[in-house]
Amino acid sequence: MSRFRSLKSVLTGFVLLGAVAAGSALARAPALGETSVTISVAELPRQGAQTYQLIRQGGPFAGEKDGVVFGNRERLLPAQKRGYYREYTVTTPASRDRGARRIVCGGQPKAPDACYYSADHYASFRKIVP
Repeated sequence: MSRFRSLKSVLTGFVLLGAVAAGSALARAPALGETSVTISVAELPRQGAQTYQLIRQGGPFAGEKDGVVFGNRERLLPAQKRGYYREYTVTTPASRDRGARRIVCGGQPKAPDACYYSADHYASFRKIVP
């Protein structure tokens, strides 16, 4: 019986260790609405860097939907009042439509507080850093 208790103690220890490790990993995970991944302007695709520069200049934009309000329905960006975020198309070569790439900026149109890049039509975002 004592051998069984030793094995049980060892297994219980492993389970507890796993639970503690999982708990600490969850503690480090970003909360809803936060983004922890960044991308520099230099890392953006060439068309993304061009769009980012146009945003900072106030245009002109080629797409009719560029500058429209982005609703943040996915709640992947930090929560803000409606109208805070605006979206801009990042041209995708060989695409017959707008493609999936976007830059979403919050704040004043020519001087945004923060901009985010999405390569997958709002499924994920990376904060753009200089």
